[in-house]
Amino acid sequence: MASSALSNLMLAIHEKKTNSVDLYRPLRNYITFTYSEREAQLLEDDLETLNQLRSDVERVPDPSPPARRDLLISYYKALCLVETRFPISPEKHHVNAVSFLWHDTFKQKQKATQQNIHLEKAAVLFNLAATYSQIGLGHDRTTVDGRRQASHAFIGAAGAFAYLRDNESTKASIGQSSTTVDVSVECVGMLERLMLAQAQECVFENTIAKGSTPGVCAKIARQVGIYYEEALAALTAPPLKDHFEKGWISHVQMKAALFYSEACYRYGMELHEKEEIAEEIARLRSGSSRLAEAKKSSRGAPAQLIEAMNKLEASISCNLDRAVKENDRVYLMRVPSPASLSPLPTFSMVKPMNMTEILDASKEKMFAILVPDSSAKALSRYTEMVDDVIRTQAERLQQASELTRVRLKEMDLPDSILAVDGHSTLPADLREDVEAVQISGGPASLEAELQQLRDLKRVNQELLVHTEELLQKEATEDTQFRSQFGTRWTRPQSSTLTKNLQDRLNRFAANLKQAGESDVKIERSVRENSALMSILDRRPIESAIPSLAKPMMSLDATEDAIVGTLKQSLRQLENLGAQRAGLEDMLKEMKRKDDILPKLMTITGSYEDMFRKEISKYDHICEDISQNIEVQEQLLRQIQAQNEEFSTVFNLEDYKASREKCYNQIQAAISKYREIKENVNEGLKFYVTLQDAITNVKQQCSDFVMTRSIQCREMIEDVQRQMSGLSFQDRRNSGPYPSVHQPTATSSPPPQETHNPSHPHPQAPYYRPPEQVSRPGYSMPPYGPPPPYQAPHGQAPQPYPPQAPQQQQPPYPSWQQGSYYDPQAQQPRPPYSAPNPYLHPPQPQPPHQGGGYYRH
Repeated sequence: MASSALSNLMLAIHEKKTNSVDLYRPLRNYITFTYSEREAQLLEDDLETLNQLRSDVERVPDPSPPARRDLLISYYKALCLVETRFPISPEKHHVNAVSFLWHDTFKQKQKATQQNIHLEKAAVLFNLAATYSQIGLGHDRTTVDGRRQASHAFIGAAGAFAYLRDNESTKASIGQSSTTVDVSVECVGMLERLMLAQAQECVFENTIAKGSTPGVCAKIARQVGIYYEEALAALTAPPLKDHFEKGWISHVQMKAALFYSEACYRYGMELHEKEEIAEEIARLRSGSSRLAEAKKSSRGAPAQLIEAMNKLEASISCNLDRAVKENDRVYLMRVPSPASLSPLPTFSMVKPMNMTEILDASKEKMFAILVPDSSAKALSRYTEMVDDVIRTQAERLQQASELTRVRLKEMDLPDSILAVDGHSTLPADLREDVEAVQISGGPASLEAELQQLRDLKRVNQELLVHTEELLQKEATEDTQFRSQFGTRWTRPQSSTLTKNLQDRLNRFAANLKQAGESDVKIERSVRENSALMSILDRRPIESAIPSLAKPMMSLDATEDAIVGTLKQSLRQLENLGAQRAGLEDMLKEMKRKDDILPKLMTITGSYEDMFRKEISKYDHICEDISQNIEVQEQLLRQIQAQNEEFSTVFNLEDYKASREKCYNQIQAAISKYREIKENVNEGLKFYVTLQDAITNVKQQCSDFVMTRSIQCREMIEDVQRQMSGLSFQDRRNSGPYPSVHQPTATSSPPPQETHNPSHPHPQAPYYRPPEQVSRPGYSMPPYGPPPPYQAPHGQAPQPYPPQAPQQQQPPYPSWQQGSYYDPQAQQPRPPYSAPNPYLHPPQPQPPHQGGGYYRH
């Protein structure tokens, strides 16, 4: 895709607008009130610097984008320091005289006002990302270095939006009635994907410029399309659905379609190199369809973008037409449906820039004297204490759950209890195998498939007989005329011209005979194993598993009570497991809400006393965890005793042996069904492929017979004129033909074909095969190197019949390129050559040969 075709067609984000805010006076008053006038005087420079940064952000005196970026980064770091030292809120003893107002960048009439520093931080991060996008749009993308710098800038924009989403968007909307949509999680997430799409698009343009392979270009282009598709999905869903102008949605939608189609086009070029023409056609059709659909909603779109789509559509159409012609003439492959195609491969070359280090304010000296380093170290130490408590308790919970699972498995619970109630279950892997068999039709469907084999075999036999009759009839007629006219009948005999065709038909007949023998083996295998496989037709299959019945003789009739108490204990154990899951969630939630920073900022006593008080919040949940584990230990001992009594009364060992035997029977039935199914499928593929091959040969035979019939009529006319004396005056110097056929003294021996003097044009050869059509190169778009699609050298059409034995080749070389011809023997693969797997051990097989019904 030419870079010039997409110049200036990327999007940049405008900054949010705000009103003036005085931070100097409210913060100084807070320092004086909370600390002292001395601290306020010492921090005069920091306060003035902070206020100047806010004024520069407000005015937007249109500096260069890099300078604007540096300003926003400096102000954001300052806000991080303000957040930890100055609580801004409507509360009485906080900084309650500061309100931040910001307008929505996409709908200027919408605005939000909060006495909350999180809205201010979110807006600054948004403007930082917007500035990065403007830097990216400002680079000259007609050069390699310009595209590289633009990609880096868009990555920075994506990183800023991602940082905003993960750190400030949620905080800016919690507990506030006024928040603009542009800083919401949904909006900044969409903008992150949009910036990644534009960054990857720059990489794609550079990849094209340096002449990378079509496969690499296709992967990179597909990832561009995926990023645009993700952005489009967010744009068309609430709350963004009605928040953006239609031009935004149209732009992203068309870009998504354009790069999906670009990936199809490039991937099609790679497929053509591999001669996978059928998939190439399907991919090109899919790309063309996507472009056509996108152009329906292109009203108002930029002309450059529409022009790029038109150019790509023309290139796809050209390659598609050529691929279809090649497939029709040479490959004859079945084109798959678009729904059956696997997803296009992707390769992402970009990811959001990590903004943690760029926005890290830990080394900033502003307001350093207001909060001592010991407070920050104390917070880090408390966090480590909390993490240690969470980690220890989480490990205890996980170990308790794992112990329960192992102990129950050792006691074969709850499967044995389910067996008493008639609700036996198969192991997960065995159940999946059975379901797969039943979905495919099960053993009951094999008879219908065997009938398909018989029908296909009969069709092939009838087709083969008809083809042989065509050749035999023509040969008989030629013999009759040769006997009637004698030496005047000079054209070649049919047997010399149809030898290759007859040899192929003979090979087809041999294959059919061998296939019939394999069919008999399959039918015999179905009959012999029908009883074994019948278990797979049960629905549900669990009905085949033996049930755990009550004993025939019972002295005190306590079986029901034993089962009931064991069930009750299992339910209690399950409740304990659910309780542990809830305790783990409580631990995580407590850690998330545990923020002691405001207390550390104002504490005057010992940190150790505060830590002991704060960490004690976790004591009660630790006690609940210990109690849960202790109760579980007692309950497991109780269940073990109850299960021993249950096993004795219900003779559990015999049941386990019967159940295992049933499992083995089901597994054996599955294996046999799969074996037969694979053999049947192989046979169906063989007959369908062979039918195509015979049909092609039949068509060639029909063409041959028609050509010979025309030549026969013309030769009869010539011979009859000679016999009637029309050429009497030239008989001294000629043979049985008129003088126009008599070779000169320097000519070569007479050709096999004859010329009729009454016809102005030369007569065609008796039987000429279709010419080998070279594969023309695909037309290329104006922005890529031409693919190496030249016809193989030296494959010009050859005359038929051959002139010399050492140069002889089959009359239809294109037949040998089909999937049903062995590359060495030049005939359909013998699909029934494998030995019976029940009588012979498996043998290795070359990868290019067919394996037959029975797998080696």
